[in-house]
Amino acid sequence: MFRSDLLKDKVIIITGGGSGLGRSMGERFLELGAKLAITSRNAEKLTNAANEMMAEKGGEVFTVSCDVRDPEAVEQMIDSVWNHFGTVDILVNNAAGNFISPTEKLSHRAVDAVLGIVLHGTFYCTLALGKKWIEAGRGGQCLNIVTTYAWTGSGFVVPSAAAKAGVLGMTRSLAVEWARYGIRMNAIAPGPFPTQGAWERLAPTPELAEQALNRVPLRRVGEHSELANLAAYMLADEAGYINGECITIDGGEWLYGAGQFSGLDRLPNEMWDMLSKMTKKSGS
Repeated sequence: MFRSDLLKDKVIIITGGGSGLGRSMGERFLELGAKLAITSRNAEKLTNAANEMMAEKGGEVFTVSCDVRDPEAVEQMIDSVWNHFGTVDILVNNAAGNFISPTEKLSHRAVDAVLGIVLHGTFYCTLALGKKWIEAGRGGQCLNIVTTYAWTGSGFVVPSAAAKAGVLGMTRSLAVEWARYGIRMNAIAPGPFPTQGAWERLAPTPELAEQALNRVPLRRVGEHSELANLAAYMLADEAGYINGECITIDGGEWLYGAGQFSGLDRLPNEMWDMLSKMTKKSGS
């Protein structure tokens, strides 16, 4: 299904595209024929990433330094990419910020730091590009990277949970409102996919990393290629009837946490035998 021209000549913007999952998706898109624009705050990091990506994967990678928390900078970034390529087909809202903390220890600045990138930044990018698509009389696609606790909530990452819930709400709302313009809106909710930046903030110790792994029924973390392939499929023309959806790729993690008795998978066989005998005795 992933033929080499699957995304041929599609112009794709990826926020936070210079590292982590953003870079992994970008590299896969290049392999499938896309033209890429990556953006983040660090211009030097972007340039280095772009040069490495083009050397390894070929294609064209255009870079624009941008702080997605600044709406004027976002509009300038969108205009720069549009003027460079002549159009934009796809926006992948991937830029994020998160860290673990008891909520009562957070300052308003810490809250704003997360909401500013995740919620406001995603909205600013989507709105700026959506307006250009509508004005130009052409369609487009937005793919927003959220998380499974966007709908369940989660302690100790409350600003992120609130922000991602807002992004998911925006995704589903605009999928209805902007469909008449030929604009599709979808989301992906990844589980644990280790990246240097996020993993150091969310699972900074071996104990926390092991705890994260134990929550996944498949007992492994995700491979970047698995998420990149899912994203590529969702952006392909062949997925053109998918609109307003959020697809989870987490090895069953959130379902495990939602199941009241899921933790019983840790019981040894001997304990199950004992419980079976107790149950039979109780029922006789």
